[in-house]
Amino acid sequence: MIRSVVRGNGAALPRRIMKNADFEGMVETSDEWIVQRTGIRQRHVAADDETTASLGEAAARAALDSAGMTPADIDLIILATSTPNNTFPATAVEIQNRLGMHHGFAFDMQAVCSGFVYAVATADLYIRGGLARRVLVIGSETFSRILDWNDRSTCVLFGDGAGALVLEAQEGAGAITDRGVLAASLRSDGAHKDKLFVDGGPSTTGTVGHLRMEGREVFKHAVGMITDVIEATFGEAGITAQDLDWFVPHQANKRIIDASARKLGIAEEKVVVTVDLHGNTSAASVPLALSVAVADGRIKKGDLVLLEAMGGGFTWGAVLLRW
Repeated sequence: MIRSVVRGNGAALPRRIMKNADFEGMVETSDEWIVQRTGIRQRHVAADDETTASLGEAAARAALDSAGMTPADIDLIILATSTPNNTFPATAVEIQNRLGMHHGFAFDMQAVCSGFVYAVATADLYIRGGLARRVLVIGSETFSRILDWNDRSTCVLFGDGAGALVLEAQEGAGAITDRGVLAASLRSDGAHKDKLFVDGGPSTTGTVGHLRMEGREVFKHAVGMITDVIEATFGEAGITAQDLDWFVPHQANKRIIDASARKLGIAEEKVVVTVDLHGNTSAASVPLALSVAVADGRIKKGDLVLLEAMGGGFTWGAVLLRW
């Protein structure tokens, strides 16, 4: 059977690093308060000349270099983002143009923090369906553009950045030992919209709006929803938590990550955590964490890796792949 195999990965971060202490003169908070409740110590914040498109392009070029490919080798670009450069056209086509790619097709995917997981699962379907042989999957966000910098409950949580993977069609035996995407589970429930949303939009207010969140409500649902899709993915693949080499969760809150791993029986040493470095970068979160774990030698060819995310909507999902 056809498998969607990771050939390369890359990442890009804005130049500016904002430490927790930098918020102390802006809102009523402290480094201790932020670390204790979230695990976040710093985040990157985009400058005026750094956009979702420019960060996405940089991450894409890094992933292509890692794969030993050029844009000419790519058939499809899927960009996961909630902070596009424009309402339309899709920022994916802007990245396509920035790469000098004038063939194939490109589109944006909007599933907030779950966007990259949704995009990998979607790319896998395009590859297995024969509509694309090589897909560039990007998660890129500039959440700093939609934050209310006077709201201490949200402005300290988010950061900007981008990450990318190159997926390629390769023959597999149809076994758990195959490299590539092995299983996925995606869910959503719009009944929870008001718990995490942006209070603006072209069709409602005609404005961009600001991010609003009921933090306790999100936390209350997160662990149960995360474990639900992961257990479904394990069931589809016929594995258990003990079979995993690495768990790469969405980097929103260290307490959610720890609670989810404990509930699933995933050993702490198998969990990739970068929330302290990046904050919550929404759709860029998972590929940024992947890039760190690949760069430092933890994730190696042949490792069984679980990706997971939950975001506004609510949306949530998991993808199991062998690196």
